Order: sequence, then C-alpha cells, then structure tokens
Amino acid sequence: MPKLTKSVVDAICYPETGQTFYRDTEIKGFGLRVGTGSKVYIAEGKLNGKTVRVSIGHHGIFTAEQARQEAKNILGMIARGINPNDVTKAKRALSVTMSEVFEAYIKARGSLKPRTVYDYKRLMKTYLADWQNKALVEITKDQIERKHREIGERSPAQANLTMRFVRALLNFAMGKYEDSSGNPIIANNPTKRLSQTRSWYRVDRRNTVVKAHDLPQWFKAVNNLKDDALGRNRVKDYLLLLLFTGLRREEGLSLAWSQVDLRAKILTIPDPKNRQPHVLPLSDFLHDLLTQRNLERTDSAFVFPGDGVKGYLNEPRKQMQKVIEESGVTFTPHDLRRTFITVAESLDISAYALKRLANHKMANDVTAGYIISDVQRLREPMRRITDFMLASMNAVTNTDTDTDTVTVTVTDTDTVTVTDTVTDTGKPTSAI
Repeated sequence: MPKLTKSVVDAICYPETGQTFYRDTEIKGFGLRVGTGSKVYIAEGKLNGKTVRVSIGHHGIFTAEQARQEAKNILGMIARGINPNDVTKAKRALSVTMSEVFEAYIKARGSLKPRTVYDYKRLMKTYLADWQNKALVEITKDQIERKHREIGERSPAQANLTMRFVRALLNFAMGKYEDSSGNPIIANNPTKRLSQTRSWYRVDRRNTVVKAHDLPQWFKAVNNLKDDALGRNRVKDYLLLLLFTGLRREEGLSLAWSQVDLRAKILTIPDPKNRQPHVLPLSDFLHDLLTQRNLERTDSAFVFPGDGVKGYLNEPRKQMQKVIEESGVTFTPHDLRRTFITVAESLDISAYALKRLANHKMANDVTAGYIISDVQRLREPMRRITDFMLASMNAVTNTDTDTDTVTVTVTDTDTVTVTDTVTDTGKPTSAI
C-alpha cells in the first residue's frame, strides 16, 4: 500500500460487507478504516502491551495531510504512555451536563416506576430549569446552598426533595464519569454542605386524618357527588375505596378489573410501591360497591375508567374540593390511607395484620419472617375496620327485611354500638 494521499484514498473502493484497513507506508501507526459507506483515518499503537486505536475523522472532513499530522500527535501521546481515548473520554465527562446525567440516570435505573420518573422530571422542569445545561463539575457548594434556600422560600419540603434528587444525580455521576486517570470527575458531593451546616429544613411528616366525628359530614358530601358522563359516579366510589382499603392514590386510580376477584372477594395490587404484591380481602361493603360497578362497567379495563391517555381516572381535584367545601373537612387521598391505618391501630389489630393491610415492609422484623399470613386471616380485621367506619359515619345499613338487619347506634358520648340481628339465614351486608 503506498503513502496515503487524497488521490489514493479517493481511489479505494468500499467493501460490500465488513471493514478493510489500509496502512500508510510513511508513518507507522497511521492508517485508514474503510467500511461499506465510510472512510475514516485512524492512528494506533501499543500501550502496556495492548493496541490502542483512535479514530481521527472522516475522509473529506479531514484531508490526508491533516489526518497525518493529527496521527503524529496521537502516536506521540501513546509513546509517552498516555491513552488518547481516556483523555477524550475525560474531556467529555468534564463537560457532561445535568440533563445528560439525568437521562443516563433514568436509563440506568430502568426499574423506576413511571410516577417516580414523572416526579423527577417535574423537579428538573420546575426547580432546576436553569441548571439543566450546566456542566456537573461546575456546581459548587455555594450554588447548592443558594438554590436550596431559594426553593425553600416557597416550599421547604420541595427544597429538601430537590436537593436529595440532586444528591442522587451527583452520586450517580461520581460512579459513572471518570477523568483520564480513572478518578471520579467529582471528588466530593457538594450537597454535603447542607448536612455539614445543618441547613436541611425541618419538615414535619403529615399526620392528618379524617377524624371519626368528621366522617358523617364527609360521607354525606361524598355521596352527594353526581354521576358523570361515564356512568355511576367514579369519584365517589374511588374515594370510598381509598378509605376502606388504605390503598395509595395511584393504586386506586389505576385499579384494573383483572386485579379484582369478586368471586373470591379479594383485590390484588401486583406491583405496589414496595414491590411486594398486595392482596386484600374485600369487606361486604367493598364487595357490594365493586359488584355494582361491575354490573355497569363499560369496555374499559379499569374499575374507574377515564378518557385520557392513561385510560383511567385522573386525580379528581375539583370533585374533592366540592367535598371539602360541603363537608368542611379538608383531606387528601393519602389522608384517607392514614385514616384507614389509624382506625385499624385504634381497634388493637395486631401489628403484623396491620402491616399486611397497609402493605408495609417487615424486612427488618425477624419474627415477621416466621409468620405466614393468609389473606383469609385478614378478613376479620378488615370487617372490624369497615364496621367501625360505617358506624362512625352514622351509616345505617339495611338488607332485605326477610334476611338480616344491621343497626348502628351512636350515643351522646361518641360510643359506637353495632348490633347484628339475624332474622333468617345469611349474614349482614352493607349497602353502598
């Protein structure tokens, strides 16, 4: 092969498959890689017994002489024990931006739930918009402190949440991106400043619930919600489902009919927040509610269908606000979950049954590892919770007069008495 010149390179034909290498006769290590549709100048040499190959650029963008000169520089670095590819990689790493790191983070954490990804994107868009094109190595401790304080003026909770998210991105970058010596491009996570100066905001965990004495007016307002274009009122049934199961908001909204077994009277959340399948028994109240919905169901796969892209009900903020205004009881979907758990605890339900009902992890509880909980064992605790809440709501539930009646009495001292009267065979059921 003669010396690589423009005329020589132009005359080389593209192979039908694979790649062909052509070496320059003047400079050892300088060559040309020809593929089915490209001609790329290269430089290669030995470093620590291994071949190091560096792509210089495409023929046409680089002339043969320009590529030859660049090859001399690259071969000189290899001769001095420097890997040019590591240098290039380090330069790219030093310039990587927050948005690029975020994309790599999401790709690497492929098991993240859609809601988590949505929340991260919201933080990027809302609080970190001016940092998205900033090189990660340029983020200083002072900038972290100022950004945290700036967000904290609007919402201390969001300030803490945003900085924890930034901390996670920086920790990820410290493991992924290295300089030419193999060291992390970020030696220390600048978010440590917030811990060292004790600047994290103290945000008390929410502990709001719908109190027992507020349940009657709340229940009345929920029942006053009107049916909508998609049939029997979805919002009413959705809110009651959350209250009587303790499900999380998205678990209730996205509940599919495939997760409901009306015959076995169970409900299954296959992939909840803690990744442990959650199986709940249906009380008579919930069984009646879901049976009625099933009788009126459309062709939607969801218990609470919606007309949006997700196919299920969006969070009903307007309807919830109507309930708040009518009842005077302020609440959120998670307050209903807390109410369910609080009622269960007040009824002295065992800690293990309570954790199963709430689907809380028991990984660090040695005793729990020896207990095999069956869904049938949760039916009695679920019935007690349901009866207490129905009684607190002053909800007198009647069945056919030829079978059973359930009488609920509320005394002036807020003591709730539930009396079951069986006039025939069968068991009491709760009307919706």
